[in-house]
Amino acid sequence: GRCRLLCKPSALAQHLVRSLGRSAALRGGRWPWPRWPQLQMLWQLLQPPEPEPVVARELLQLPDAGLVALDWLVGPWGAAGGGGGVSSPVLLLIPNAAGKVTRGLLQLGLRALERGFIPVIFNRRGHNGCPLTTPRLQPFGDPGDLREAVTYLRCRHPSASLLAVSEGSGSGLLLAYLGESGSSSRLAAAACLSPIFRGRDWFEAGMPWLYEWPLLLHLKQGLSRYAGALAEVVDMDRLLGSRSLRELEETLFCRSRSRPSSWECYWERNEPLRDADEAAVPVLCLCSADDPVRGPAARSLPRELFRSSPYFFLLLTPHGGHCAFPRRRPGRCWAHEAVLEYFRAMAEFLRTEERRKGLPRPR
Repeated sequence: GRCRLLCKPSALAQHLVRSLGRSAALRGGRWPWPRWPQLQMLWQLLQPPEPEPVVARELLQLPDAGLVALDWLVGPWGAAGGGGGVSSPVLLLIPNAAGKVTRGLLQLGLRALERGFIPVIFNRRGHNGCPLTTPRLQPFGDPGDLREAVTYLRCRHPSASLLAVSEGSGSGLLLAYLGESGSSSRLAAAACLSPIFRGRDWFEAGMPWLYEWPLLLHLKQGLSRYAGALAEVVDMDRLLGSRSLRELEETLFCRSRSRPSSWECYWERNEPLRDADEAAVPVLCLCSADDPVRGPAARSLPRELFRSSPYFFLLLTPHGGHCAFPRRRPGRCWAHEAVLEYFRAMAEFLRTEERRKGLPRPR
């Protein structure tokens, strides 16, 4: 279609171009009103997933006695494929920074389930009904809790490939994890749908009210459940009275009573791309030039990163909104098909390289 792949030339890049070029996901069947990204976003957010997935929740205790929740998508069993086997790839789904599990993320999980993946959703502390057992939430780009979840998944599925997909602002967490972990990330490949690359700039620029206010209300509703516990470390009146996502983030993590910090120091520790040069896992970032949430492409896309790093690939489309990428067939997002095709191409490339070099498969 009209997509462009921006990356550093390599054998992997050539293989990816061929694989995506053959994919039916990138051909025709686009949204009939391509220049209305706000409408595309609403269409994705407001419609419930079909069919409704069956989820089995597992709580993972962290070293400081905090909890994160892992939601395994285990149905509907009527879907073709009906789940994976012992060595089926595990697909870790990371929601946006507000913890909102959107229709699109669930649809991606269902498509993956149909194709034999084992999809599981990572829920941060206090998000999506996960109990908050310590007066501490996860900062925007702190990958500590995600690292514990990845370690657990690797122990539970030692013979399976581990993949990860993030949505929207949740990509800040995945990108930070890949940079901090380097070659020790334990992931075979990763993908980001409509990622936020520059966290500080994104919070300071603000977003369209159509997106910011629902997320702000969603966050406040979740935080109000733990007002008693959080009152020990943060000013709850100021927190619940926040009128922007930046004000809420600053109140929660920079003006805490236990560890106050400046806005500048906070982003030195939490920028998603602070250690991007250390990343050693292929990452496909699928972005739309008309994304109303990320901001103008000229200042919000780090093109130089994709030109210089052999691990970062930017699939850029002129229209698609934020995490929408719809096409005319109901209940379908062409980006989901492109991401699953990318994972298939990555597995094929790695198998070819192992045979060519005569390397034993890692155990």
